[in-house]
Amino acid sequence: MAGILAWFWNERFWLPHNVTWADLKNTEEATFPQAEDLYLAFPLAFCIFMVRLIFERFIAKPCAIALNIQANGPQIAQPNAILEKVFTAITKHPDEKRLEGLSKQLDWDVRSIQRWFRQRRNQEKPSTLTRFCESMWRFSFYLYVFIYGVRFLKQTPWLWDTRHCWYNYPYQPLTADLHYYYILELSFYWSLMVSQFTDIKRKDFGVMFLHHVASIFLISFSYVNNMARVGTLVLCLHDSADALLEAAKMANYAKFQKMCDLLFVMFAMVFITTRLGIFPVWVLNTTLFESWEIVGPYPSWWLFNLLLMLIQGLNCFWSYLIVKIACKAVSKGKVSKDDRSDLESSSEDEDSEPAGKKPHASTTNGTSGTNGYLITGPCSMDD
Repeated sequence: MAGILAWFWNERFWLPHNVTWADLKNTEEATFPQAEDLYLAFPLAFCIFMVRLIFERFIAKPCAIALNIQANGPQIAQPNAILEKVFTAITKHPDEKRLEGLSKQLDWDVRSIQRWFRQRRNQEKPSTLTRFCESMWRFSFYLYVFIYGVRFLKQTPWLWDTRHCWYNYPYQPLTADLHYYYILELSFYWSLMVSQFTDIKRKDFGVMFLHHVASIFLISFSYVNNMARVGTLVLCLHDSADALLEAAKMANYAKFQKMCDLLFVMFAMVFITTRLGIFPVWVLNTTLFESWEIVGPYPSWWLFNLLLMLIQGLNCFWSYLIVKIACKAVSKGKVSKDDRSDLESSSEDEDSEPAGKKPHASTTNGTSGTNGYLITGPCSMDD
């Protein structure tokens, strides 16, 4: 174990030439980031998760009820042992051949069986109230941490001149505000990493999981080797648009369509401007070129920039989806659906029955009525 730790914390990989970990030990004159500080993120992540539960129960839920947001979920599929066995053990999306076989076995028409599977899939969807509470929590946290980041950074010299991120690097003292900002962000990403498995499941689950892993590693790595100054720029820049997206979703759940559209337009403008404009021109410029000129490259420098490029690749992917939504909005006159954050169940599961067609109502174990849970909000952005 000692050999593995010595290999992992190899100074020649993590630090610039002629710098050792001993040089970055805390002294009476200066405090530097220490690897053991990162352990604070785990109990704080648990605290954040508990605060979230309390916030959603005692603050977000009353707000949702005051806005007449109902806790009603999707329509429940009629119990049927045969269909349930197929759904749980074989497939949630039966093909035409299997549908015909089930139709003969149950004496149902194919449309009724299709409707049953659609309703059964939609049963796992959360209610609008649950979505609203989750978005309100994220909106509150993103707004707080962004405001804190701006207030902190406006007092720092590296906000106005990014070359200060590298002057006297890595011998840059750690302030209490910077330490708090970094550990808070790291704790929140750890809480997201865990809650992603219990929260509403989205189509972009894999992409978001990759984003959380890259973010946690990038925050931890940049803290340990004292790239925290430029790290704060990355964090604040990426927090700038998130609160607007959550606010747009809240407006959608409350059925405030005009506000939803306005907030989404604001979100799209801020997101694309910051992540496709400011981030590469301002942040990547200093991490790739100014740092090369002032400090020079070393092994972990390449890894740091590779992770930033990965984050930028994800930014490009999400920007493409946002532009795609904007194009749909122009053609339809309103924001229709945020493909970046859709639920795992597709909107195809929620299409209404064709006009003029009524499904067969079986006399035994049949189903009738509407086809399950319909998305009524035109701006359904379920991140």
